[in-house]
Amino acid sequence: MRIMIDAGHGYSTPGKQTVDGMKEYEFNRAVAIEMKKIFTSYQGVTIYFSHSDEKDVPIIERTTMANQAKVDLFVSIHANAHGNGKEWTSAEGIETFVYTSRPKTALGLASNVQAALIHRTGRKNRGVKSASFYVLKATKMTAILCECGFMTNKTEAKLLRTADYQKSCAKAIVEGIESYYKLRK
Repeated sequence: MRIMIDAGHGYSTPGKQTVDGMKEYEFNRAVAIEMKKIFTSYQGVTIYFSHSDEKDVPIIERTTMANQAKVDLFVSIHANAHGNGKEWTSAEGIETFVYTSRPKTALGLASNVQAALIHRTGRKNRGVKSASFYVLKATKMTAILCECGFMTNKTEAKLLRTADYQKSCAKAIVEGIESYYKLRK
């Protein structure tokens, strides 16, 4: 199985940060790296990254890369935000997205991943939702987008910074993929 992990956004993507200044990419990247480490113990799994630490990779390049590599799965990692981004808000929890056409495979996978994220983190379950996000729309393979907590929620912003929470999210996403696709170590 060929999986492209997308650490959403980049270091210099404007506005994608916690109220107190942590860049979303720091969290996304840490989860992506941890997922890749975990997947090394699985049979027949090849991991690709669509992001770069050197530059912001535009979403059109990310989806083109996935389509050209003919990967089986595209997983985009994110941290959510609510409000103007300058003030803490009460919005909280985790949600996993599929494209608006709600493809059966993506929906099944997203349900597994969402359940694992909630089980491992204990955060509020905001459910599996559909959206017309470009990375879900432009990819030709099964694609999901995970929002692993709110950068604008003070409690969750603290969690997003911790290695334990980052690892918990990575393990949960991998568990959801493993159980859906019956992957073997």
